[in-house]
Amino acid sequence: MTLPVSRRRLLATAAAGGCAALLPAFPRALAAGAATRLTVDGRTLEVNGKAATVFGIRQPDGTAGLTLDPGRRFLVDLANRSGEDSVIHWHGQTPPYVQDGVADLNRPNIPDGTTVSYAYEPRPGTHWMHSHHGLQEQRLMAAPLIVRSADDRLADEQEVVVLLHDFTFRDPAELLAGLTGGAVPSGHGAGHGGGHAGMNHAMPAPAASGHAMHGMGGGAMAMDLNDVEYDAYLANDRTLDDPELVRVERGGRVRLRIINGATSTAFHIDLGGLTGRVIAVDGTPVRPVEGRRFGMTMGQRLDIRLTLPAEGGAFPILALREGAVERTGIVLASAGAAVTKLSGRSSEATGALDLGLEGRLTALAPLPARAADVTARLRLTGSMMPYAWTLDDRAFGAHAPLTVAKGQRVVLTLENASDMAHPMHLHGHHFQVVALNGAPLAGAVRDTVLVPVRGSVAVAFDADNPGRWPLHCHNLLHMATGMMTEVVYDGYA
Repeated sequence: MTLPVSRRRLLATAAAGGCAALLPAFPRALAAGAATRLTVDGRTLEVNGKAATVFGIRQPDGTAGLTLDPGRRFLVDLANRSGEDSVIHWHGQTPPYVQDGVADLNRPNIPDGTTVSYAYEPRPGTHWMHSHHGLQEQRLMAAPLIVRSADDRLADEQEVVVLLHDFTFRDPAELLAGLTGGAVPSGHGAGHGGGHAGMNHAMPAPAASGHAMHGMGGGAMAMDLNDVEYDAYLANDRTLDDPELVRVERGGRVRLRIINGATSTAFHIDLGGLTGRVIAVDGTPVRPVEGRRFGMTMGQRLDIRLTLPAEGGAFPILALREGAVERTGIVLASAGAAVTKLSGRSSEATGALDLGLEGRLTALAPLPARAADVTARLRLTGSMMPYAWTLDDRAFGAHAPLTVAKGQRVVLTLENASDMAHPMHLHGHHFQVVALNGAPLAGAVRDTVLVPVRGSVAVAFDADNPGRWPLHCHNLLHMATGMMTEVVYDGYA
């Protein structure tokens, strides 16, 4: 077995080349065309009439993120000009371990002022890229990553990408401190114990700041839907005070590629008077599911196909905050259509996300049938008071990794023993949902799944990508307080 490249070798490569790649060199002959340059840097965004300094991941022409045409390799030179260390995770992709975009003892962060190179065969679908360091994701260090298939090119439809965010003017460290009371749970963060514990999701927490929580009612058993009251909710960096207006054809077909890049907010996608068909989740095709409202938790993606009325018009596509009245979105409008002003608040609060959509999803290309070689259970644990989230009552750093060998079929049951729902994301693999609350299901193939309060979800995957792969809650604030473990292959101790 080929062992992973050591951190010493990676650092030596960087030292020898100044701004040379921190990752192993990849021959340019492996890919057609030149590398795309992506730069991580600061930018100014106006939110509710007020300027904010945030991050961006952009091409030289200002385009956010990356769209790859069919047959094109993922060939990227990533320049960190953010003013601080960072590392970018290619969420939904399944690259070799050293290119995943997570720092550990074999994979360093990207120092400010350096450039690293990536080259691998990309996985088609709607994906995204985001920081996996500290709380940078909360500061909008994220962008779309779209890999188009040959079928996409042949389809007679307009593609519209929507990246959702929750936004705060506050320092994210203050936001987290307001939840923890100024403390970061022991055993978490860079430098805590364990050979591969430096996943770098902790930030020093200053004195507590104000914070509003919902649903606690003073009782430890009350379900909580939202950790934080945000200043705004964004769709493609804009609020409904000034939404993005996308021009569409009368009677045309539109493919929405919606990405929930929010830090800790789930949404209901509301199509208004239109009926849509979900045709892919987390970038992977499913048998179409029809409806007008679909839930999506943090880290998930939905591809929704729409056929617009022949008479045209204006069609808001809204993201309604779970358990609340706030909303964001975009507007599809044909030429000459009147576009009315939209409020950023609904008349009534939405309910909690559930597994209704998940239970209706069926993969077009399911995993081949075979017996499990490894079965395991993982309890999702923790509480709002004190604010600390764990797996099997262990914070990251004191975690017990799930060990696997290449070629094994793994079935993992995620049991939520806490009073908040958790979106669980596995790096380096896509899994098939095979049971909901104990009921067998030939469900979707995806990389992020919602595990509701007191519910359970079983997933199956093939161990076909050796390395040390994070498995964590995609609520960044939950991960920051310890809700992460690893899937570790033999030979990667």
